[in-house]
Amino acid sequence: MVSKRCAAAFGIFLTLCANGSYGQVVFHRGNGTEPDTLDPHRASGTWENNIIGDLFVGLTTEDASASVIPGAAENWSISKDGLVYTFRLRDGHVWSDGVPVTAGDFVFALRRILSPKTAARYASLLYIIKNARHFNQGLASADDLGVKALDDRTLEIVLENPAPFLPQLLTHYTTFAIPEHVVRKKGNEWVRAGVMVSNGAYVLAEWKANDYVRITKNPLFYDAENVAIDEVYFYPIEDGNTALKQFRASEIDLNVGFPTSQMDWLRDNMANEARFSPTMAVTYIALNTRRFPFDDVRVRRALSMAIDRETLAERVLRDGRLPAYAFVPPEVLNYPNRARLDYASWSYQQRLQEARRLLAEVGYGSEKPMTFEFSYRSAIDNRRVAVAVSGMLRQIGVEAQIQANEARIHYNMLETQDYTMGDAGWVADYNDAQNFLYLLQGNAGPMNYTGYNNPSYDRLMAVAGGTLDTVRRAQLMVEAEQIMLDESPLIPLFFGTTRMLVRSYVRGYENNIVNVHRSRFMSLDR
Repeated sequence: MVSKRCAAAFGIFLTLCANGSYGQVVFHRGNGTEPDTLDPHRASGTWENNIIGDLFVGLTTEDASASVIPGAAENWSISKDGLVYTFRLRDGHVWSDGVPVTAGDFVFALRRILSPKTAARYASLLYIIKNARHFNQGLASADDLGVKALDDRTLEIVLENPAPFLPQLLTHYTTFAIPEHVVRKKGNEWVRAGVMVSNGAYVLAEWKANDYVRITKNPLFYDAENVAIDEVYFYPIEDGNTALKQFRASEIDLNVGFPTSQMDWLRDNMANEARFSPTMAVTYIALNTRRFPFDDVRVRRALSMAIDRETLAERVLRDGRLPAYAFVPPEVLNYPNRARLDYASWSYQQRLQEARRLLAEVGYGSEKPMTFEFSYRSAIDNRRVAVAVSGMLRQIGVEAQIQANEARIHYNMLETQDYTMGDAGWVADYNDAQNFLYLLQGNAGPMNYTGYNNPSYDRLMAVAGGTLDTVRRAQLMVEAEQIMLDESPLIPLFFGTTRMLVRSYVRGYENNIVNVHRSRFMSLDR
Protein backbone atom coordinates (compact mmCIF):
# COMPACT_ATOMS: atom_id res chain seq x y z
CA MET A 1 0.00 0.00 0.00
CA VAL A 2 1.25 3.45 -0.88
CA SER A 3 1.21 5.88 2.07
CA LYS A 4 -0.74 9.12 1.86
CA ARG A 5 2.50 11.07 2.27
CA CYS A 6 4.13 9.27 -0.69
CA ALA A 7 1.01 9.74 -2.78
CA ALA A 8 0.99 13.46 -2.00
CA ALA A 9 4.68 13.78 -2.85
CA PHE A 10 4.13 11.94 -6.13
CA GLY A 11 1.26 14.32 -6.93
CA ILE A 12 3.51 17.32 -6.36
CA PHE A 13 6.16 15.71 -8.58
CA LEU A 14 3.61 15.27 -11.40
CA THR A 15 2.46 18.87 -11.02
CA LEU A 16 6.01 20.18 -11.25
CA CYS A 17 6.66 18.08 -14.34
CA ALA A 18 3.42 19.29 -15.95
CA ASN A 19 4.41 22.91 -15.32
CA GLY A 20 7.91 22.35 -16.64
CA SER A 21 9.35 23.45 -13.27
CA TYR A 22 10.99 20.22 -12.13
CA GLY A 23 14.69 20.85 -11.57
CA GLN A 24 14.24 24.56 -12.21
CA VAL A 25 15.42 27.25 -9.78
CA VAL A 26 12.32 29.38 -9.14
CA PHE A 27 12.47 32.75 -7.38
CA HIS A 28 9.36 34.37 -5.85
CA ARG A 29 9.46 38.17 -5.41
CA GLY A 30 6.90 40.41 -3.73
CA ASN A 31 6.84 43.55 -5.87
CA GLY A 32 4.41 45.91 -4.15
CA THR A 33 2.15 47.07 -6.95
CA GLU A 34 0.54 45.77 -10.13
CA PRO A 35 2.45 47.23 -13.12
CA ASP A 36 0.63 49.53 -15.51
CA THR A 37 2.86 48.34 -18.34
CA LEU A 38 6.10 46.54 -19.15
CA ASP A 39 6.85 48.85 -22.06
CA PRO A 40 10.04 50.73 -21.07
CA HIS A 41 8.69 53.85 -22.77
CA ARG A 42 5.40 53.94 -20.89
CA ALA A 43 6.49 52.78 -17.42
CA SER A 44 7.11 55.16 -14.52
CA GLY A 45 7.32 53.15 -11.29
CA THR A 46 10.02 51.29 -9.38
CA TRP A 47 7.73 48.25 -9.33
CA GLU A 48 7.81 48.25 -13.13
CA ASN A 49 11.55 48.88 -13.18
CA ASN A 50 12.12 45.75 -11.08
CA ILE A 51 10.62 43.62 -13.86
CA ILE A 52 11.73 45.60 -16.93
CA GLY A 53 15.33 45.61 -15.68
CA ASP A 54 15.29 41.80 -15.63
CA LEU A 55 13.89 41.65 -19.17
CA PHE A 56 16.08 44.30 -20.83
CA VAL A 57 19.59 45.64 -20.52
CA GLY A 58 20.69 49.13 -21.56
CA LEU A 59 23.94 50.34 -23.04
CA THR A 60 25.16 50.26 -19.44
CA THR A 61 23.68 48.34 -16.55
CA GLU A 62 24.06 47.84 -12.77
CA ASP A 63 25.91 45.13 -10.90
CA ALA A 64 24.63 43.73 -7.58
CA SER A 65 25.91 46.80 -5.72
CA ALA A 66 24.27 49.12 -8.31
CA SER A 67 27.63 50.26 -9.68
CA VAL A 68 27.66 50.98 -13.43
CA ILE A 69 29.05 48.19 -15.62
CA PRO A 70 28.94 47.60 -19.39
CA GLY A 71 25.63 46.30 -20.69
CA ALA A 72 24.71 46.08 -24.36
CA ALA A 73 27.76 48.25 -25.01
CA GLU A 74 31.12 46.62 -24.33
CA ASN A 75 32.89 50.01 -24.17
CA TRP A 76 32.47 53.72 -24.93
CA SER A 77 34.48 56.90 -25.44
CA ILE A 78 33.78 60.55 -24.60
CA SER A 79 34.82 63.65 -26.53
CA LYS A 80 37.00 66.24 -24.78
CA ASP A 81 34.11 68.69 -24.45
CA GLY A 82 31.93 66.01 -22.83
CA LEU A 83 29.24 66.34 -25.48
CA VAL A 84 29.73 63.28 -27.69
CA TYR A 85 29.57 59.67 -26.43
CA THR A 86 30.39 56.82 -28.80
CA PHE A 87 29.27 53.32 -27.77
CA ARG A 88 30.48 50.03 -29.23
CA LEU A 89 27.89 47.24 -28.92
CA ARG A 90 28.84 43.71 -27.92
CA ASP A 91 29.69 41.36 -30.74
CA GLY A 92 27.01 38.65 -30.99
CA HIS A 93 24.49 40.39 -28.69
CA VAL A 94 21.00 39.28 -29.83
CA TRP A 95 17.34 39.61 -28.98
CA SER A 96 15.68 36.59 -27.39
CA ASP A 97 14.45 35.50 -30.85
CA GLY A 98 18.02 35.43 -32.18
CA VAL A 99 17.86 38.67 -34.19
CA PRO A 100 20.98 40.84 -33.60
CA VAL A 101 20.68 43.89 -31.34
CA THR A 102 21.88 46.85 -33.40
CA ALA A 103 22.68 50.49 -32.87
CA GLY A 104 19.59 51.12 -35.00
CA ASP A 105 17.43 49.54 -32.29
CA PHE A 106 18.68 52.18 -29.84
CA VAL A 107 18.04 54.98 -32.35
CA PHE A 108 14.54 53.63 -32.97
CA ALA A 109 13.87 53.37 -29.22
CA LEU A 110 15.08 56.86 -28.32
CA ARG A 111 13.10 58.37 -31.18
CA ARG A 112 10.01 56.45 -30.05
CA ILE A 113 10.11 57.51 -26.39
CA LEU A 114 10.75 61.15 -27.35
CA SER A 115 8.12 61.26 -30.08
CA PRO A 116 5.15 63.47 -29.14
CA LYS A 117 2.89 60.63 -30.33
CA THR A 118 4.19 58.33 -27.59
CA ALA A 119 3.44 60.89 -24.85
CA ALA A 120 5.95 59.15 -22.58
CA ARG A 121 5.76 60.27 -18.96
CA TYR A 122 9.51 60.03 -18.53
CA ALA A 123 10.54 61.72 -21.80
CA SER A 124 11.88 64.79 -20.02
CA LEU A 125 14.54 62.65 -18.33
CA LEU A 126 16.23 62.49 -21.74
CA TYR A 127 16.25 66.20 -22.52
CA ILE A 128 20.04 66.18 -22.05
CA ILE A 129 20.22 64.66 -25.57
CA LYS A 130 20.67 67.25 -28.29
CA ASN A 131 17.31 68.51 -29.63
CA ALA A 132 15.40 65.99 -27.45
CA ARG A 133 13.17 68.62 -25.86
CA HIS A 134 12.35 70.28 -29.18
CA PHE A 135 11.61 66.93 -30.80
CA ASN A 136 9.42 65.90 -27.87
CA GLN A 137 7.50 69.16 -28.16
CA GLY A 138 7.03 68.82 -31.91
CA LEU A 139 9.51 71.59 -32.72
CA ALA A 140 12.15 69.42 -34.40
CA SER A 141 12.26 66.26 -36.49
CA ALA A 142 13.51 62.81 -35.56
CA ASP A 143 16.52 63.39 -37.79
CA ASP A 144 17.51 66.36 -35.61
CA LEU A 145 17.78 64.18 -32.49
CA GLY A 146 21.38 63.75 -31.33
CA VAL A 147 21.37 59.97 -31.71
CA LYS A 148 22.94 58.23 -34.71
CA ALA A 149 23.90 54.69 -35.73
CA LEU A 150 27.37 54.98 -37.28
CA ASP A 151 27.13 51.29 -38.17
CA ASP A 152 25.29 48.27 -36.77
CA ARG A 153 27.53 48.10 -33.71
CA THR A 154 28.41 51.78 -33.17
CA LEU A 155 26.04 54.31 -31.58
CA GLU A 156 26.72 58.02 -31.21
CA ILE A 157 24.86 60.17 -28.66
CA VAL A 158 25.33 63.96 -28.78
CA LEU A 159 24.28 65.99 -25.73
CA GLU A 160 22.95 69.50 -25.26
CA ASN A 161 25.25 70.00 -22.28
CA PRO A 162 27.94 67.95 -20.56
CA ALA A 163 26.33 65.25 -18.42
CA PRO A 164 28.87 63.27 -16.39
CA PHE A 165 26.01 61.15 -15.07
CA LEU A 166 25.12 59.79 -18.54
CA PRO A 167 26.57 56.28 -17.97
CA GLN A 168 24.38 56.03 -14.85
CA LEU A 169 21.34 57.39 -16.68
CA LEU A 170 21.77 54.75 -19.39
CA THR A 171 21.00 52.04 -16.82
CA HIS A 172 17.46 53.47 -16.65
CA TYR A 173 14.71 51.77 -18.63
CA THR A 174 13.82 54.93 -20.57
CA THR A 175 17.08 54.54 -22.50
CA PHE A 176 16.74 50.83 -23.31
CA ALA A 177 16.65 49.53 -26.86
CA ILE A 178 13.45 47.82 -27.95
CA PRO A 179 13.17 45.36 -30.89
CA GLU A 180 12.31 47.46 -33.91
CA HIS A 181 11.49 44.38 -36.01
CA VAL A 182 8.80 43.31 -33.51
CA VAL A 183 7.40 46.73 -32.56
CA ARG A 184 6.88 47.76 -36.19
CA LYS A 185 5.01 44.51 -36.84
CA LYS A 186 2.97 44.26 -33.64
CA GLY A 187 2.56 47.88 -32.55
CA ASN A 188 1.55 48.30 -28.91
CA GLU A 189 0.84 44.57 -28.72
CA TRP A 190 4.58 43.89 -28.71
CA VAL A 191 4.64 43.85 -24.88
CA ARG A 192 2.33 40.84 -24.57
CA ALA A 193 3.65 37.53 -23.24
CA GLY A 194 4.43 35.28 -26.19
CA VAL A 195 5.06 38.31 -28.42
CA MET A 196 7.68 40.34 -26.54
CA VAL A 197 11.32 39.66 -27.27
CA SER A 198 13.96 41.17 -25.01
CA ASN A 199 17.74 41.46 -24.72
CA GLY A 200 18.14 40.94 -20.98
CA ALA A 201 18.68 37.95 -18.73
CA TYR A 202 14.99 36.95 -18.87
CA VAL A 203 12.02 36.82 -21.23
CA LEU A 204 8.36 37.47 -20.47
CA ALA A 205 6.53 34.14 -20.15
CA GLU A 206 3.20 35.07 -18.54
CA TRP A 207 1.33 38.02 -17.07
CA LYS A 208 -1.81 37.33 -15.09
CA ALA A 209 -3.21 40.74 -14.13
CA ASN A 210 -3.33 41.35 -10.36
CA ASP A 211 -1.83 37.90 -9.75
CA TYR A 212 1.74 37.63 -11.03
CA VAL A 213 4.23 38.31 -13.79
CA ARG A 214 6.38 35.28 -14.67
CA ILE A 215 9.68 35.58 -16.49
CA THR A 216 12.04 32.80 -17.58
CA LYS A 217 15.77 32.65 -18.28
CA ASN A 218 16.87 33.89 -21.69
CA PRO A 219 19.30 31.26 -23.06
CA LEU A 220 20.58 33.75 -25.67
CA PHE A 221 21.58 36.43 -23.11
CA TYR A 222 25.27 37.27 -23.42
CA ASP A 223 25.94 36.29 -19.78
CA ALA A 224 23.42 33.43 -19.55
CA GLU A 225 26.01 30.99 -18.19
CA ASN A 226 26.25 33.09 -15.02
CA VAL A 227 22.47 33.45 -14.49
CA ALA A 228 21.57 30.94 -11.76
CA ILE A 229 17.81 31.51 -11.42
CA ASP A 230 15.66 29.93 -14.14
CA GLU A 231 12.27 31.46 -13.40
CA VAL A 232 11.06 34.51 -11.47
CA TYR A 233 7.55 35.35 -10.27
CA PHE A 234 6.71 38.96 -9.36
CA TYR A 235 3.63 39.35 -7.13
CA PRO A 236 1.77 42.68 -6.64
CA ILE A 237 1.43 42.58 -2.84
CA GLU A 238 0.58 46.10 -1.67
CA ASP A 239 -0.37 45.25 1.92
CA GLY A 240 2.74 44.94 4.08
CA ASN A 241 1.14 42.61 6.63
CA THR A 242 0.02 40.26 3.87
CA ALA A 243 3.53 40.26 2.41
CA LEU A 244 5.05 39.46 5.80
CA LYS A 245 2.64 36.55 6.30
CA GLN A 246 3.50 35.16 2.87
CA PHE A 247 7.21 35.58 3.55
CA ARG A 248 6.97 33.75 6.87
CA ALA A 249 4.96 31.00 5.15
CA SER A 250 7.81 30.60 2.60
CA GLU A 251 5.53 31.65 -0.26
CA ILE A 252 7.90 34.45 -1.32
CA ASP A 253 11.69 34.65 -1.12
CA LEU A 254 12.07 38.44 -1.25
CA ASN A 255 9.72 41.34 -0.70
CA VAL A 256 9.91 45.07 -1.22
CA GLY A 257 9.23 46.56 2.22
CA PHE A 258 7.49 45.44 5.38
CA PRO A 259 5.18 47.19 7.88
CA THR A 260 7.00 49.40 10.37
CA SER A 261 4.52 48.28 13.02
CA GLN A 262 6.37 44.93 12.94
CA MET A 263 9.84 46.45 13.30
CA ASP A 264 10.50 45.34 16.87
CA TRP A 265 9.24 41.80 16.24
CA LEU A 266 11.36 41.51 13.09
CA ARG A 267 14.50 42.72 14.84
CA ASP A 268 13.94 40.16 17.62
CA ASN A 269 12.88 37.22 15.47
CA MET A 270 14.10 37.71 11.89
CA ALA A 271 17.12 39.97 12.24
CA ASN A 272 19.01 38.23 9.42
CA GLU A 273 16.12 38.48 6.96
CA ALA A 274 14.82 42.00 7.62
CA ARG A 275 17.21 44.27 5.72
CA PHE A 276 17.66 47.99 6.40
CA SER A 277 19.90 50.33 4.42
CA PRO A 278 20.05 54.02 3.46
CA THR A 279 18.83 54.85 -0.02
CA MET A 280 18.86 57.87 -2.31
CA ALA A 281 15.20 58.62 -1.89
CA VAL A 282 12.94 61.33 -0.55
CA THR A 283 9.35 61.06 0.63
CA TYR A 284 7.37 64.25 0.28
CA ILE A 285 3.92 65.76 -0.11
CA ALA A 286 3.13 67.28 -3.49
CA LEU A 287 0.94 70.38 -3.58
CA ASN A 288 -0.88 71.22 -6.78
CA THR A 289 0.26 74.80 -7.24
CA ARG A 290 -2.19 75.26 -10.12
CA ARG A 291 -5.18 74.53 -7.93
CA PHE A 292 -6.76 76.61 -5.17
CA PRO A 293 -5.73 77.01 -2.32
CA PHE A 294 -2.17 75.94 -3.13
CA ASP A 295 -1.69 78.64 -5.73
CA ASP A 296 -0.79 80.87 -2.74
CA VAL A 297 2.75 80.41 -1.35
CA ARG A 298 1.58 81.45 2.14
CA VAL A 299 -0.79 78.50 2.30
CA ARG A 300 1.90 76.10 1.10
CA ARG A 301 4.43 77.36 3.66
CA ALA A 302 1.88 77.20 6.46
CA LEU A 303 1.15 73.54 5.82
CA SER A 304 4.83 72.71 5.57
CA MET A 305 5.54 74.40 8.89
CA ALA A 306 2.74 72.49 10.63
CA ILE A 307 4.17 69.05 9.88
CA ASP A 308 6.39 67.63 12.60
CA ARG A 309 8.91 65.58 10.63
CA GLU A 310 10.74 64.32 13.72
CA THR A 311 7.54 62.76 15.06
CA LEU A 312 6.83 61.13 11.70
CA ALA A 313 10.33 59.67 11.42
CA GLU A 314 11.01 58.73 15.02
CA ARG A 315 7.59 57.78 16.38
CA VAL A 316 5.30 56.94 13.47
CA LEU A 317 7.71 55.00 11.22
CA ARG A 318 10.74 54.26 13.44
CA ASP A 319 12.76 52.70 10.62
CA GLY A 320 15.83 54.95 10.56
CA ARG A 321 14.53 57.58 8.14
CA LEU A 322 15.91 61.09 8.56
CA PRO A 323 13.60 64.13 8.84
CA ALA A 324 13.94 66.13 5.61
CA TYR A 325 14.27 69.91 5.48
CA ALA A 326 15.55 69.85 1.90
CA PHE A 327 14.71 67.88 -1.24
CA VAL A 328 18.03 66.38 -2.35
CA PRO A 329 19.14 63.47 -0.08
CA PRO A 330 22.47 63.67 1.76
CA GLU A 331 23.98 60.60 -0.02
CA VAL A 332 24.09 62.30 -3.44
CA LEU A 333 27.59 62.69 -4.89
CA ASN A 334 29.24 66.07 -5.51
CA TYR A 335 26.47 68.01 -3.79
CA PRO A 336 26.97 70.02 -0.56
CA ASN A 337 23.29 69.97 0.59
CA ARG A 338 23.32 73.59 1.78
CA ALA A 339 19.76 74.42 0.70
CA ARG A 340 17.35 74.20 3.62
CA LEU A 341 13.86 75.24 4.67
CA ASP A 342 14.36 78.53 6.51
CA TYR A 343 12.38 77.47 9.58
CA ALA A 344 14.25 74.19 10.09
CA SER A 345 15.85 75.37 13.35
CA TRP A 346 12.62 76.75 14.84
CA SER A 347 10.78 74.97 17.60
CA TYR A 348 7.60 73.20 16.58
CA GLN A 349 5.49 75.67 18.57
CA GLN A 350 7.11 78.60 16.74
CA ARG A 351 6.26 76.94 13.43
CA LEU A 352 2.63 76.41 14.42
CA GLN A 353 2.30 80.02 15.50
CA GLU A 354 3.70 81.31 12.20
CA ALA A 355 1.56 78.85 10.21
CA ARG A 356 -1.61 80.13 11.89
CA ARG A 357 -0.54 83.72 11.19
CA LEU A 358 0.02 82.99 7.50
CA LEU A 359 -3.38 81.31 7.14
CA ALA A 360 -5.08 84.19 8.95
CA GLU A 361 -3.39 86.58 6.53
CA VAL A 362 -4.95 84.66 3.65
CA GLY A 363 -8.34 84.66 5.36
CA TYR A 364 -8.55 81.25 7.01
CA GLY A 365 -9.21 80.62 10.68
CA SER A 366 -11.62 79.02 13.14
CA GLU A 367 -14.62 80.67 11.45
CA LYS A 368 -13.39 79.77 7.97
CA PRO A 369 -11.45 76.48 8.11
CA MET A 370 -9.55 75.17 5.09
CA THR A 371 -10.71 71.80 3.72
CA PHE A 372 -9.33 69.70 0.88
CA GLU A 373 -8.65 66.07 -0.09
CA PHE A 374 -5.31 64.45 0.68
CA SER A 375 -4.66 61.44 -1.57
CA TYR A 376 -2.17 58.80 -0.46
CA ARG A 377 -0.87 55.44 -1.66
CA SER A 378 -2.82 52.72 0.08
CA ALA A 379 0.05 50.79 1.74
CA ILE A 380 -0.32 50.56 5.53
CA ASP A 381 2.69 52.76 6.38
CA ASN A 382 1.50 55.46 4.00
CA ARG A 383 -1.83 55.42 5.78
CA ARG A 384 -0.13 55.84 9.16
CA VAL A 385 1.76 58.87 7.85
CA ALA A 386 -1.36 60.34 6.21
CA VAL A 387 -3.36 60.00 9.45
CA ALA A 388 -0.54 61.62 11.45
CA VAL A 389 -0.15 64.49 8.95
CA SER A 390 -3.89 65.08 8.96
CA GLY A 391 -3.82 65.35 12.77
CA MET A 392 -0.94 67.83 12.67
CA LEU A 393 -2.74 70.05 10.18
CA ARG A 394 -5.81 70.22 12.43
CA GLN A 395 -3.66 72.14 14.89
CA ILE A 396 -3.66 75.07 12.47
CA GLY A 397 -7.34 74.76 11.55
CA VAL A 398 -6.88 72.71 8.38
CA GLU A 399 -8.99 69.66 7.58
CA ALA A 400 -7.16 67.32 5.18
CA GLN A 401 -9.61 64.58 4.23
CA ILE A 402 -7.47 61.52 3.55
CA GLN A 403 -8.28 59.29 0.59
CA ALA A 404 -6.49 56.01 -0.19
CA ASN A 405 -5.75 54.95 -3.77
CA GLU A 406 -3.77 52.13 -5.35
CA ALA A 407 -0.23 53.31 -6.07
CA ARG A 408 -0.58 53.21 -9.85
CA ILE A 409 -3.90 55.11 -9.72
CA HIS A 410 -2.45 57.59 -7.25
CA TYR A 411 0.60 58.33 -9.42
CA ASN A 412 -1.60 58.70 -12.48
CA MET A 413 -3.50 61.36 -10.55
CA LEU A 414 -0.26 63.15 -9.68
CA GLU A 415 1.05 63.02 -13.24
CA THR A 416 -2.17 64.45 -14.66
CA GLN A 417 -2.43 66.93 -11.76
CA ASP A 418 -5.88 65.57 -10.95
CA TYR A 419 -5.37 66.07 -7.20
CA THR A 420 -5.01 68.81 -4.60
CA MET A 421 -2.53 67.35 -2.10
CA GLY A 422 -0.86 63.96 -2.43
CA ASP A 423 1.90 61.92 -0.87
CA ALA A 424 4.81 61.08 -3.18
CA GLY A 425 8.28 59.62 -3.23
CA TRP A 426 11.27 59.70 -5.52
CA VAL A 427 14.03 57.11 -5.71
CA ALA A 428 17.09 58.23 -7.66
CA ASP A 429 17.48 56.99 -11.22
CA TYR A 430 21.15 57.96 -11.05
CA ASN A 431 23.45 59.45 -8.42
CA ASP A 432 23.24 63.14 -9.17
CA ALA A 433 21.31 66.07 -7.66
CA GLN A 434 19.93 66.92 -11.09
CA ASN A 435 17.82 63.74 -10.98
CA PHE A 436 15.85 65.20 -8.07
CA LEU A 437 15.83 68.87 -9.02
CA TYR A 438 14.74 68.37 -12.63
CA LEU A 439 11.35 67.25 -11.23
CA LEU A 440 10.54 70.89 -10.48
CA GLN A 441 11.60 72.32 -13.83
CA GLY A 442 8.93 73.86 -15.99
CA ASN A 443 9.73 71.45 -18.83
CA ALA A 444 9.64 68.25 -16.72
CA GLY A 445 6.20 67.37 -18.06
CA PRO A 446 4.11 64.90 -16.03
CA MET A 447 7.02 64.22 -13.66
CA ASN A 448 6.50 67.74 -12.27
CA TYR A 449 3.55 66.71 -10.12
CA THR A 450 3.21 70.13 -8.50
CA GLY A 451 2.97 72.20 -11.68
CA TYR A 452 5.71 74.44 -10.23
CA ASN A 453 7.06 76.94 -12.78
CA ASN A 454 9.70 79.48 -11.85
CA PRO A 455 11.89 81.01 -14.60
CA SER A 456 14.70 81.78 -12.14
CA TYR A 457 14.79 78.16 -11.02
CA ASP A 458 14.78 76.92 -14.62
CA ARG A 459 17.52 79.37 -15.59
CA LEU A 460 19.84 78.21 -12.79
CA MET A 461 19.25 74.56 -13.68
CA ALA A 462 19.98 75.32 -17.35
CA VAL A 463 23.26 77.07 -16.51
CA ALA A 464 24.21 74.20 -14.18
CA GLY A 465 23.55 71.79 -17.02
CA GLY A 466 26.13 73.51 -19.17
CA THR A 467 28.80 73.78 -16.48
CA LEU A 468 31.75 71.35 -16.52
CA ASP A 469 33.17 72.53 -13.17
CA THR A 470 31.53 70.18 -10.64
CA VAL A 471 31.88 72.64 -7.75
CA ARG A 472 30.29 75.54 -9.67
CA ARG A 473 27.62 73.21 -11.04
CA ALA A 474 26.69 72.13 -7.52
CA GLN A 475 26.55 75.75 -6.30
CA LEU A 476 24.08 76.63 -9.06
CA MET A 477 21.85 73.69 -8.19
CA VAL A 478 21.96 74.60 -4.48
CA GLU A 479 20.74 78.11 -5.40
CA ALA A 480 17.92 76.59 -7.45
CA GLU A 481 16.92 74.20 -4.68
CA GLN A 482 16.79 77.09 -2.18
CA ILE A 483 14.48 79.11 -4.44
CA MET A 484 12.17 76.11 -4.70
CA LEU A 485 12.20 75.40 -0.95
CA ASP A 486 11.36 79.04 -0.20
CA GLU A 487 8.28 78.75 -2.44
CA SER A 488 7.24 75.35 -1.04
CA PRO A 489 5.55 73.64 -4.01
CA LEU A 490 6.19 70.45 -2.08
CA ILE A 491 6.74 69.43 1.53
CA PRO A 492 9.81 67.25 2.15
CA LEU A 493 9.09 64.72 4.90
CA PHE A 494 12.06 62.38 5.22
CA PHE A 495 15.00 60.82 3.45
CA GLY A 496 14.64 57.15 2.87
CA THR A 497 15.81 53.85 4.12
CA THR A 498 15.25 50.61 2.28
CA ARG A 499 13.25 47.94 4.07
CA MET A 500 13.41 44.53 2.45
CA LEU A 501 12.59 40.97 3.43
CA VAL A 502 15.24 38.64 2.03
CA ARG A 503 15.45 34.92 2.75
CA SER A 504 18.74 33.78 4.29
CA TYR A 505 19.27 31.36 1.42
CA VAL A 506 19.20 34.16 -1.20
CA ARG A 507 22.78 34.71 -2.34
CA GLY A 508 24.06 37.71 -4.28
CA TYR A 509 21.65 40.23 -2.77
CA GLU A 510 23.49 43.42 -1.78
CA ASN A 511 22.14 46.51 -0.05
CA ASN A 512 22.65 49.54 -2.30
CA ILE A 513 21.62 53.16 -2.25
CA VAL A 514 19.25 52.95 -5.26
CA ASN A 515 17.59 49.70 -4.08
CA VAL A 516 17.96 47.96 -7.46
CA HIS A 517 18.33 44.19 -7.26
CA ARG A 518 18.47 42.34 -10.57
CA SER A 519 17.56 38.66 -10.44
CA ARG A 520 20.50 37.73 -12.72
CA PHE A 521 22.98 38.40 -9.90
CA MET A 522 21.17 36.32 -7.27
CA SER A 523 20.99 32.59 -6.58
CA LEU A 524 19.15 30.36 -4.11
CA ASP A 525 21.15 28.13 -1.75
CA ARG A 526 18.38 26.10 -0.13
